[in-house]
Amino acid sequence: MGDEVRSRIPQLRLDELLAELQARIDAARGTRDRVHSLLEAVLSVGRELDLPQVLRRIVEAAAVLVDARYAALGVISPDGETLSQFLTVGVSEEEISRIGPYPTGRGLLGELIRRPEPLRLLDLSEHPASYGCPAHHPVMRTFLGVPVRVRDEVFGNLYLTDKRGGGEFDADDEAVISTLAVAAGVAIDNARLYEEAQRRQHWLSASAEITRALLSGGSRGDVLDLIAQRAREITGSQLADVSVPVAGTDTVRVEFASGGDAAARLGLTVPLEGSLSGRAFTTGQPETSADLAGDPGLHAGPRRFEGLGPAVAVPLGRAEGGIGGVLLLAREVGGAAFTEQEIGPLLGFADQAALALELGERRRDAEQLAMLEDRDRIARDLHDLAIQRLFATGMTLQSAARLIEHPGAADRVLRAVGDLDETIKIIRSTIFGLRVRDAASAQGLRARVVRAAEVAQASLGFAPRLSMEGLLDTDVPVEIADQVVAVLGEALSNSARHAGAARVEVVLRATGTQVVLTVRDDGVGIPAQGRRSGLRNLAERAEKLGGTFEAVSPPEGGTRLEWAVPLGG
Repeated sequence: MGDEVRSRIPQLRLDELLAELQARIDAARGTRDRVHSLLEAVLSVGRELDLPQVLRRIVEAAAVLVDARYAALGVISPDGETLSQFLTVGVSEEEISRIGPYPTGRGLLGELIRRPEPLRLLDLSEHPASYGCPAHHPVMRTFLGVPVRVRDEVFGNLYLTDKRGGGEFDADDEAVISTLAVAAGVAIDNARLYEEAQRRQHWLSASAEITRALLSGGSRGDVLDLIAQRAREITGSQLADVSVPVAGTDTVRVEFASGGDAAARLGLTVPLEGSLSGRAFTTGQPETSADLAGDPGLHAGPRRFEGLGPAVAVPLGRAEGGIGGVLLLAREVGGAAFTEQEIGPLLGFADQAALALELGERRRDAEQLAMLEDRDRIARDLHDLAIQRLFATGMTLQSAARLIEHPGAADRVLRAVGDLDETIKIIRSTIFGLRVRDAASAQGLRARVVRAAEVAQASLGFAPRLSMEGLLDTDVPVEIADQVVAVLGEALSNSARHAGAARVEVVLRATGTQVVLTVRDDGVGIPAQGRRSGLRNLAERAEKLGGTFEAVSPPEGGTRLEWAVPLGG
């Protein structure tokens, strides 16, 4: 019996050794499989070059490697204190919509932002920084957090919760995720570099395209359109505006608008104080805003940036110094803020826009000079050639008339001489007109009306829509033109002070028998009880010239003023 027991002892020890060996084999196999999975995850993450896809792969790989039910990657915002992005795995879209907005880095998530070191918890609710989860949030218990570094910068944090099977995250899990985080940092850096290289290539291509447009003689408007479109595309912006300074004022006017409600922004005039474009024009440096629509420092002008968030305004320099304008770009609410890496290439691109503005001015000057030179040549040719030849022909006919015996023929020749004299007078009048037209045109009714509308932009906050018909500069006498300009100024001033309008239309017509000025706005209309001294002044001006004045509030709302006086009466 004793011999039998002694013979079984070695067998039991052998079984124990075999069981221990099997356990170690299983552990080695598990370690081998885990290392293999880690290598696959590293390769999978490293193969991607698109940054959003890289981030998604990192979160998915982390959840698989440590068998976590939930995983997330929080990207730290530039302020270093909050989260700008939050990617999740394990939570459905329906659950996300019920939970509400993504976390911004408070509580336990913020603990890793403040102390970027690995953190393992058996029960995350017991940590001092934890303050609970929002309603409809899945219940989470075990926790593993690891920072993700890109070079020397903490890019974000990996958060993993609820290890499947009810276990807790151990040191091996932490080591695996820490290794993945290192690989993730390299992959993120590569994706950023690739993204930057692609963006620079886009800027270079756009600059070359604009240079070709400039050299091929493209118009100022076409080149500005191209600049705005390419800037919007490359930066992913919702709108792009080019504003230029208004001479003699502390304002800038939107000369070109692209994206969003471009028609409503075109022609808007805003003060330098209280606007992002004005700030960039004043400082001569790029200016940014995290929230263009809600920034309390940007209060000037009408509210026209609803739904827009991050924005940048870049000054457009000029060859002789000074600022020729401002390029404004804005993204939708929730979009990424403009970074230094984006603004750098944008400054070089802005030089192209400045070149377009300056080249447009030089072309206008050259065209004006060529036109003036052409007028001088025409006037000189008419005087030196046409008039002299007509005068000589008239003298010849007048001499020949004395030799004609038939009375009827002699009368016809003398009438022809008279016609030649009248023709010479007309030509001389034309020559005079060519030489003084530029000086006179600046004082014409059309130019004065345009100037009055430009002056009113500062008080209205937008450009009134202007339409003119007929021979305003020739048919309307100076005294009536003076009254038209005065009436228009009073009407636009009323719209700015009392109407609260967002749109004003001005129509000026010369019909040959009368001049008619109509001003419409979409404001509050004419109050039943209110001061009407301004309207009486307009009526009196019309009555003195034998005309009429009407002020009504149409059924569709707003106000319509019509001022009409006869011409020559």
